[in-house]
This record gives sequence, structure tokens and C-alpha cells, in this order.
Amino acid sequence: MNQFRLTSLIPLVAMAALAGITWWLLQATMPPPHEGEVKPKEHTPDYFADNFSVSELDQSGATQYRLTATHLVHYEDDELSDLVKPAIRAFQPGKPIVTATGDTGTVNGDASIVDLYHNARILRAAGDGDPQMQADSEHFRVLVNDDVIETEKPVKLQRGLSVMTASGMNYNNVTRVMQLFGNVRGAIAASDASGASPKQPG
Repeated sequence: MNQFRLTSLIPLVAMAALAGITWWLLQATMPPPHEGEVKPKEHTPDYFADNFSVSELDQSGATQYRLTATHLVHYEDDELSDLVKPAIRAFQPGKPIVTATGDTGTVNGDASIVDLYHNARILRAAGDGDPQMQADSEHFRVLVNDDVIETEKPVKLQRGLSVMTASGMNYNNVTRVMQLFGNVRGAIAASDASGASPKQPG
């Protein structure tokens, strides 16, 4: 009788041992908790670049825009990049080069919007019948696809011998029209009066 009971228990013990080994193997091969979950991206740098430079070409292959910076830090969550000493230059055939600079700046993922901060400056070289133009502010936003530079901050504009200040500005690099907004003050020199002058929206 005892031999029968012992013999009948052997399969049960073997099944229990097999089940235990199977459970252990399953636990050992399963990924840790939350490993398969998609984690939200954090605002942390994922790459850096020194002496950064990128150019946009027109249909003929000529350089239309060139963005440079001494240092770039890219963030993975919003695709924005922080820039140190950024400069963006606009090239148009037969027209003076326009350069926008700042101490710091940002550029979005597709390089269509460049923000320039701290001692931001726009410099249009003399040429095409116009004197040199310089605008200074604490912020300029360059809308690359629209070929427009704008600011909502106080701006000082110097065109030739003319000097003006305003509460904001919009400059269209295609039409070469400068619009000043808000509290506009200054004087246009007689030598600049014959050329295209800044406009204040009515």
C-alpha cells in the first residue's frame, strides 16, 4: 500500500517541479516592468555642435540663406536648438546682403524660424541706391520662408544719417519695406529723403 502511494506521488512531484521551472524561466525572460512603455521625451540635450553652419539653396543652387553659430545644443522634445553667437545671412542676386546677429538665439527643427536675443542686430549693406541700414533690439525673429524679420521689442533704426526709434518693427527683405510700430520717433536726414524711407502703418 505504501509502495502504491509513493509511486503515485512521483508524477505529481515531477509536474510540480516542471511547473516551477517553467514559471522561473518565464520570469527570467520577461522584460522589466514599464520597459515596453513609450516614455515622453524630456527637454534634455541629445547632440551638440561647434562652429555650426547650414545653408539653404535656391532652385539654381545658389546660397539663399546661411545660418552659423559658434555653439549649438539640440533638445529632443521640441526639436529646438540653442545657439551661441548666431548669425543668419540672406543673399539675393543684385541686392545688398542682409545679416542678422545676436549674442544668443534659437532655431526650430526645420530651420524656418530663427530667434536672436541680446544685442540683436540687423545690418543691410549699402547698395542698390540705398545707404547702409542698421537696426538694434533685444530680440529679432527671422521668418526664413517669408523672408521677413520682425520684433515686438523697442528698436533703434539707423539708415544713412537718419535715426529713428520705435516700439516694434517688421522688415520685408523681398520688398525692402521697413515698417515701424508704436511710439515712433526720430528724423530723416535730407540726404536720405529721396530714397525709400521707413513706413509707419496708419
